[in-house]
Amino acid sequence: MFTSLQNLPSILQRIYAARGIFSIDELNYNLDQLLSYEQLLNIDKAVDCFIQSLERQERILIIGDFDVDGATSTVLAIRALKAFGFKDVFYLAPNRFTYGYGLTPGIVDIASANKPSLIVTVDNGISSIDGVLYAKKLGIKVLITDHHVPGNSLPDADVIVNPNQKNDNFSSKNLAGVGVIFYVMLALRSKLRELNWFVSNNISEPNMAQFLDLVALGTVADVVKLDKNNRILVQQGINRIRKGNCNVGIKVLLDVANKNCSKVISSDLAFSLAPRLNAAGRLEDISLGIECLLTDDYRRAHDIALELDSLNKERRSIEEGMQQQATEFLDDLQLTNDLPYGICLFDDRWHQGVVGILASRIKEQFNCPVIAFAKVSDTELKGSGRSIGEINICEVLNSIAAEYPELMAKFGGHAMAAGISIKLENYRDFCDIFNQQITQHFVVKKCVNQEHIDGELSKEDFNIETALLLRNGGPWGHGFVEPLFSGIFRVLTQRVINDKHLKLTLSYDEGILPIDAIIFSPPNKLLTNNYNEIRALFRLDINEYRGLSNLQIIIERFDAI
Repeated sequence: MFTSLQNLPSILQRIYAARGIFSIDELNYNLDQLLSYEQLLNIDKAVDCFIQSLERQERILIIGDFDVDGATSTVLAIRALKAFGFKDVFYLAPNRFTYGYGLTPGIVDIASANKPSLIVTVDNGISSIDGVLYAKKLGIKVLITDHHVPGNSLPDADVIVNPNQKNDNFSSKNLAGVGVIFYVMLALRSKLRELNWFVSNNISEPNMAQFLDLVALGTVADVVKLDKNNRILVQQGINRIRKGNCNVGIKVLLDVANKNCSKVISSDLAFSLAPRLNAAGRLEDISLGIECLLTDDYRRAHDIALELDSLNKERRSIEEGMQQQATEFLDDLQLTNDLPYGICLFDDRWHQGVVGILASRIKEQFNCPVIAFAKVSDTELKGSGRSIGEINICEVLNSIAAEYPELMAKFGGHAMAAGISIKLENYRDFCDIFNQQITQHFVVKKCVNQEHIDGELSKEDFNIETALLLRNGGPWGHGFVEPLFSGIFRVLTQRVINDKHLKLTLSYDEGILPIDAIIFSPPNKLLTNNYNEIRALFRLDINEYRGLSNLQIIIERFDAI
């Protein structure tokens, strides 16, 4: 085990230093390094609320969000509470097309038919003022667990646990929703142990580490910043997945995605598991994803995973058409040098369940904040925003709301992602004001190719050993970005695969073997060009095929020379 950064391979020293890591302690991902739940505001009140419900065996309803963070939060809450001895716990998954986001009055109406005594929100609720008010009017207690940035007014819930609320001393403000409910369950387990509950009721005391695979998946999928506390949660979850000590649904989703469970990394959670689960919430109902993670029946989980995989293929098809339309529009803007710093896009053909992915793709292409809108009625648009670097999109929207209170019907989110509703008639004004706010509040250069780049590699670094070092040097993600390198290569061969990816064989330097490379889904105009030499931004990777492992580089961007 390395005891200081100086003992690490030089390439890792360089990469960690570029990410502000100068102490080996920052890379200690043992569970004893986790922040204490005691720092969270209202954690004791939340525990007392659950204890009261447990003593009375009240009916508890979990209401989540319609994304992966919401799904994993819901599953974690249900599994943990049942393991603690709660007997009447069920969930309700909001449908984005019918009720929209959060604890709305409509959702409370549906929930009330099942007569819950307590509603627990996970990954939502901090902006649900009307829904909480309605629930309380019906005599239902409400416990909110959330991580999204609060507005100026808070719901009148019985308890709110959210590290981002005012006067909360939890030193990491980057927990995902699943991280928040994990901490609440951690505190509850501790209190039940103190009360001798498990021994008195002949219940095996649950090991909370069993839920860390869900925490890792939800945290990575929600693109929250991977500070040290989140890196611990993610790495510990990944360790359990690699050992096979994980949720059956996660196992089958990895299988359907053709991923090796024993070699899983954070990008597998982000790009293989999350899209399949998210597809349910984007096109139909996230309850399909929740059921995949709730069941312990392998065959049932596998059947659901295949259905999720089919939905994801449908989502990709929809997204490709939307992205083509968006790219054509933005290409025209680039030709006129009229590309804004904050991009807003809208087409009345777009699917409201997919605009979040579209915003993410456009953000990656142009490296600036993007909000993509879809039409949900003749008068209303719903948008999904994605941001970059240190530009907190929620702060931008808060500034707009303060200066133009009538412009947005509602909004919410966190630093890197947000949702928004506006009137169709306000769209043009919003586009202008959003761009103005981005320009005024942040020093932004023209938003192209601003990625963090880790320089060039020496020819000695082009090997599987270095690729393995980098793969295991994470977990990589937002705020702790995966290493990205630059280099100039001679193109030896090229071919198009599956009609959309570009496969290359490259020469980097004399004395090393030709290098396999792939460029996933480049613009169509780049597929048909013949290249002699390219300048590329790339990541080292390992391609495993039929039991063989070979070095491969994944090219993120490139220019012909």
